Amino acid sequence: MKTLVSLVSSLAVFSTFVASASIPRTLQKYPTSRQHLNAAQIQRELGGRVSNKTVIFGPEDSRFQNATERWENYSKPRVQVVIEPSLASDISTIVRYCNENSIEFLAINRGHGSTSSLGSFNGIQINMAQFSDIKIQPSGESAWFGGGVYDGQVNDYLWDKGYITATGACNCVGLLGPGLGGGHGPLEGLYGVVSDNFLQLNVVLANGTAITVNQTSHADLLWGMKGAGHNFGIVTSFEVNIYPRGPPLWHYHNYIWRGEKLDAVFTALNNFHGNGTTPVNMTVNFGNFLMNTTIATDEPVIWWTFAYRGTADIAEGYLAPFNAIGAAYEESGDVTYPGVSIAQQNGEDQFICQENKTRITGTAGLQVYNLTAEHLIYDGFKSRVASDPVLAAGCGILHEGYSTEAVDNKNPDDSAYPFRADHHLMYYDNAIPPNNPEIERKAWLWAKEVIDMWNAGQPGRPVNAYVNYANGYEPLEQMYGHESWRLERLRGLKKTYDPENRFRFYNPIVRTGNVTAPPGWGGQ
Repeated sequence: MKTLVSLVSSLAVFSTFVASASIPRTLQKYPTSRQHLNAAQIQRELGGRVSNKTVIFGPEDSRFQNATERWENYSKPRVQVVIEPSLASDISTIVRYCNENSIEFLAINRGHGSTSSLGSFNGIQINMAQFSDIKIQPSGESAWFGGGVYDGQVNDYLWDKGYITATGACNCVGLLGPGLGGGHGPLEGLYGVVSDNFLQLNVVLANGTAITVNQTSHADLLWGMKGAGHNFGIVTSFEVNIYPRGPPLWHYHNYIWRGEKLDAVFTALNNFHGNGTTPVNMTVNFGNFLMNTTIATDEPVIWWTFAYRGTADIAEGYLAPFNAIGAAYEESGDVTYPGVSIAQQNGEDQFICQENKTRITGTAGLQVYNLTAEHLIYDGFKSRVASDPVLAAGCGILHEGYSTEAVDNKNPDDSAYPFRADHHLMYYDNAIPPNNPEIERKAWLWAKEVIDMWNAGQPGRPVNAYVNYANGYEPLEQMYGHESWRLERLRGLKKTYDPENRFRFYNPIVRTGNVTAPPGWGGQ
């Protein structure tokens, strides 16, 4: 009897094996998932299906560390294998291969995404580095960019050809990643956020299908790509508006004030911005509470920078109220537009672009600065300088301000970007020592304190979290809009274009489980 049972069991196992082996992997209902990936095996299976300039490598390769290094490491994706495709068709092939083998995939450009949801990723990184072409169209009104271009590269190239376009303010950051979430930057008062300038995008969907998205082809998805695009596909190339570059020189003026000047600085800032009426050529200003021990060792300083589209003779008229405050340090000058980022400390080789940091972050969107809130935030920083200098050392409490005319003039219903009434982007960013749970807990407590103070300073307004700055612990409404129709529309697009939720690693519209906030931040 035992022999008969054993024989029946063996036959059942054998028949299952034969049935599985005879069905192509793509037709199996539940393809085998690979938990441990091997670059050599993937090269054997995939290498013959992609172009010969596509490269595949794993942790044993000398290129791996550089390819997977990120701006922040708090919630770093687990990358087992890197693939750097050469052609758009390669990306379709890679996506299909990953689907056939139940492998997660994540497309990256410069690696500046800092949301906690990235930490759930485990699989193949698709590096867009080879997609760096820029082609100005014969009309001189638009240009095609590869999905791997970045701000500094774009600004340098276009300026030399007599053009500019909407980008972010930081030279080292990719253009497309922030653009898919809206994309604030120095030229938004003139031309809108980055996504306002999208004309069309070539997109690889979750099933590997390549489509063109514009006003006449998949127009429903174009709406979603302008503010929530991380959720829908991999952009291989995209066409955007470009503009004549305008004045040959821009003016910058940087200040450092001591804490005693806080009231005067923020009163001047509110008057300067006029709650959304900033002069359009006073393009961007931003400032930090941060430590600068050459100025003060017992308190943070107030560091601020302004950029004007033109020269000093007009710019300094607008800046006269700030000149009257009396700075501990200041510098100014006239530079070409590509030099503005460097003058404002946002160059590729400057501190803000340093990679491989453990960062605790949080964000808020404001219309005006509340002086009481700013005092409380500043005093909280100063108290930590005395009580916990290690915690305070790496902290920057960022205040961003823009001229916003072109952003305000857009119909907010025309894109997925929801927060056009936010004139200031606020950002708590603390680079802490790695592998220190107690410092981490204190940094999250501090982040929550600062965010709550900013939001308490604008009673009656909704709590907003710009999706490119969000840490991923916020409710979806705070990232994608409080009107119920917005999330309903985005979820409808998700069902159409990514029903299996393959694009779920960057502040996803469809969350796969409960979001557990870290100790200190509190539940959401």
